[in-house]
Amino acid sequence: MDKYSTDTVVVGAGVVGIAVAARLARSGREVFVLERHPHYGLETSSRNSEVIHAGIYYPESSLKAGLCVRGKHLLYHYCEQNRVPFRRCGKLIVATEKTQVDKLEAIYRQGRQNGVADLNLWGKESLHKLYPELSGHAAIWSPSTGIIDSHQLMTRLMQEAEINGAQFLFRHEVIKGDFSSDRIELEVNTPDGQTCLIRASEVVNCAGLSAIQWLNASNGICHAELPEPCFAKGNYFALTVRPPVDCLVYPVPEEGGLGVHLTLDMGGRGRFGPDVEWLNTEWQDNPDYQVSARSLPRFYREVRKYWPSLPEGSLVADYCGVRPKIKRDGQVLNDYLIQASDAHQIPGLVNLLGIESPGLTCCLALAETVQRALDSEESLEPEESQAV
Repeated sequence: MDKYSTDTVVVGAGVVGIAVAARLARSGREVFVLERHPHYGLETSSRNSEVIHAGIYYPESSLKAGLCVRGKHLLYHYCEQNRVPFRRCGKLIVATEKTQVDKLEAIYRQGRQNGVADLNLWGKESLHKLYPELSGHAAIWSPSTGIIDSHQLMTRLMQEAEINGAQFLFRHEVIKGDFSSDRIELEVNTPDGQTCLIRASEVVNCAGLSAIQWLNASNGICHAELPEPCFAKGNYFALTVRPPVDCLVYPVPEEGGLGVHLTLDMGGRGRFGPDVEWLNTEWQDNPDYQVSARSLPRFYREVRKYWPSLPEGSLVADYCGVRPKIKRDGQVLNDYLIQASDAHQIPGLVNLLGIESPGLTCCLALAETVQRALDSEESLEPEESQAV
């Protein structure tokens, strides 16, 4: 069996893994990035809404809140400096029923507490005056929400990582790790059907959907300290007519997600999604990314709550994604879990678990946090949310 060694291994080449690799390579580390697929960003990173979130919904003390607000500033700055296509198109969160207005106002207060200072709360008249095709009793306007070309972002980050010496190894799947010695040893399936061993002083687990799976197969780690994986599928349907507005439109959030919302791509085309369809853990053994056709009637119902004139026949199946959620004691956790050695007593290992939305927005802030965790061996909070 072939054996290799390096300073740092990043497991997973989604947008977070690539951002982590770029940052760590820039710090002078020798970095290997192991990706089981033949290309980067083929799972959650390429199957989402491509939104730069403002950081509105999340509890003030949560990792999601701090990382999202910090990450938004870092990401806009990075796009401007590196010519990654993006647009600050803004976003509406619409209360489609009177009973939702109190919840909408609570979301507004939460966003302000999180440091999103540019939010505006509109009444029914203001909403209808500015966006007459929309229906609602009140709305939040978030001007700092935007959209991004996530593929261009990943390409640019990968180029930066490689310029600084990082090596990307595709079709290399981490099967398990051995954490019982002074260095971490990973057993890896290679493209030729063989197995190799890679030893490293540091391992950053950014494997997304499979992040917990390979840890559960590993030696020298307390499996009881790991959360359970769970998966939420989200379907998207493309709009075949012109969108009614030039911004994003979200309903008041639902359990498990932010509701069926209108997003735009960089070409101005509209799509709706995602919904929430819980999958069993066996899905991981035979992944299926077919859009659920049975979801279409529900999409029409949900969208017409805020866009009543949505034409019949104007939605077509587009794509779906799966969010890597986590749970403990049967309860789904609504925040990220970042484990460094203070959590699992394994020097050099950082686990990024449950990195779902707003993971794209958070990618650079997560990379920043990972480096600080490796340098200090603590599961640190994100840096103070501030402009750069």
